[in-house]
Amino acid sequence: MKSAALRNTRLVVALLTAGAIGGAGVGAFNAINSTATAAPPAAMVASGIPATPMALPDFSQITERYGPAVVNISVTGTTKVADDSPVARGDGEGMPNDPFFEFFRRFQQHQHPGGGPGEQGGQESTPTHVQGSGFIVSSDGIILTNAHVVRDAKEVTVKLTDRREFRAKVLGADPKTDIAVLRIDAKNLPVVALGKTSDLKVGEWVLAIGSPFGFENTVTAGVVSAKGRSLPDDSAVPFIQTDVPINPGNSGGPLFNTRGEVVGINSQIYSRSGGYQGLSFAIPIDVAAKIKNQIVATGKVEHARLGVAVQEVNQAFADSFKLDKPEGALVSTVEKGSPAEKAGLQSGDVIRKVNGQPIVSSGDLPALIGLATPGDTVKLDIWRQGSSKELTARLANADDKSVQVASKKDAPNQGKLGLALRPLQPDEKQEAGIDSGLLVQQATGPAALAGVQSGDVLISINGVPMKNLDQVRAAVAKSDKSVALLIQRGDSKIFVPVNLG
Repeated sequence: MKSAALRNTRLVVALLTAGAIGGAGVGAFNAINSTATAAPPAAMVASGIPATPMALPDFSQITERYGPAVVNISVTGTTKVADDSPVARGDGEGMPNDPFFEFFRRFQQHQHPGGGPGEQGGQESTPTHVQGSGFIVSSDGIILTNAHVVRDAKEVTVKLTDRREFRAKVLGADPKTDIAVLRIDAKNLPVVALGKTSDLKVGEWVLAIGSPFGFENTVTAGVVSAKGRSLPDDSAVPFIQTDVPINPGNSGGPLFNTRGEVVGINSQIYSRSGGYQGLSFAIPIDVAAKIKNQIVATGKVEHARLGVAVQEVNQAFADSFKLDKPEGALVSTVEKGSPAEKAGLQSGDVIRKVNGQPIVSSGDLPALIGLATPGDTVKLDIWRQGSSKELTARLANADDKSVQVASKKDAPNQGKLGLALRPLQPDEKQEAGIDSGLLVQQATGPAALAGVQSGDVLISINGVPMKNLDQVRAAVAKSDKSVALLIQRGDSKIFVPVNLG
């Protein structure tokens, strides 16, 4: 987690592992995560019709039956820390009795690769101790948890509710979906029942069992807040959002519905402090089951790849491309030789459906593609230059690559056209690797505000290739509110919306 984020209380995505440097436990925390309870809704009269009182669910039977299948996972390993870090110095700040220290350090390095505590001075290996949760899905010892729980693990210990402990083997882990599969040498173990995320409804009650801050078999409850959430750096997973109190140590634990079926694996939270603040996210069990089956069968996981970079369709883009609403995934780049290129996808296409499933946010596309199997054929409903079109693509193997999502900071949303342009010379076209385009000699006013810079190459407007200034003038003249400029800067391409009003 960024240190600045701690000072400025910005929201960040937090992995839920309870970790401590130096092998210390997490019992030093004096706050106990208690189950949230809500008062029964009072009968209300709306338009003269009394509301029917509804009783809160009783999760005691689910807890009694399936609680024994939830396990505590303890992981030991080593990590590199700087010689001048608090742990190396031993000055008391961020010491092993702080279960958030290792979490903050890892998140900070994730946000700033190569930076953080290890940026200055030498490094030394320091023992680490991390705690998480998991649940048994097979009576012969197969356990599901999060990949980040067992990351860099040298030894994994699983503790059952009957206090028995087993050394676990990590059969495989998939960082892309944050799923890991463990095995312990035991028989006739209690198991959970798996449900279907597709049957889960927003507003439905759900239950979590896990080990927040190391307090084993803690039960918390809430409701499903949303489905299909896309989170930064986790575009391959359509998360379930809940308001179930989840904290570090809950990672890898099950999320139950009121029928006692596991519908998700608790994985992340949005937080200002690292603790629960009302927004929790779980990996759908359908996703986890598919990953588990691949790992058990082959020891590895394969994800599919389409071969495009996409960005969000906002209102300005919707106006530019004559879309009825700002939905879909706008294709900014098509990789050469990729399934997307072979299928006929082009920059400026807006992918609106995959196999009939709507793409509302750009993050929906990599989530769907990443969970498909290499070799699968998908039907793409796209919008191109004012009309619908249908394409078919045969997906390739991702080889640990994810579908790229253009960064929001690279896609400014304000502006109005104001460019000095000239045609590219043959050598400039060859250097840029394009057949046509116009060089931006100067960007002023609205174009500059939109982020266009001198030296950029204007490739198209509203998906139509630009070869000369007359085409640019004509494209702008027939646009009402905004235009979408496809800009190449170096080797990268991105659409930039420019408001004309």
